[in-house]
Amino acid sequence: MPAEKRVAKKGPKDVDAYLAERPDDQRKALQRVRETISATVPDAEEAFVYGVPGFKLDGKSLVCYAGFKQHCGFYPMSPAVLDAHASQLGRFEIAKGTIRFQPDKPLSLALIRKLVRARVAELAE
Repeated sequence: MPAEKRVAKKGPKDVDAYLAERPDDQRKALQRVRETISATVPDAEEAFVYGVPGFKLDGKSLVCYAGFKQHCGFYPMSPAVLDAHASQLGRFEIAKGTIRFQPDKPLSLALIRKLVRARVAELAE
């Protein structure tokens, strides 16, 4: 009996395709996150990190974001960054490295920038 062939996981090949698959409200919210990260760290490279859109800086995972059935998520990829900004995250659901938000109640651009800059500083250490 022949060995089973592994089938490659099907999914979008780039971030634009990923976002195109999201509902309109999520797509708009996630595009806003994407643009804010890109503007905050112009040298960061867009990439899929752990299967979701994100950015890498100098080959290291910086941050990620994603859309799910019931929410959107922003991933600072650092418990220390989450802890340092906990007072500003009170209205969001936090779960193991994830900041969950609804598209109609997104993270503020200022908060995204703070989290991204904190993560850049952490990677530089």
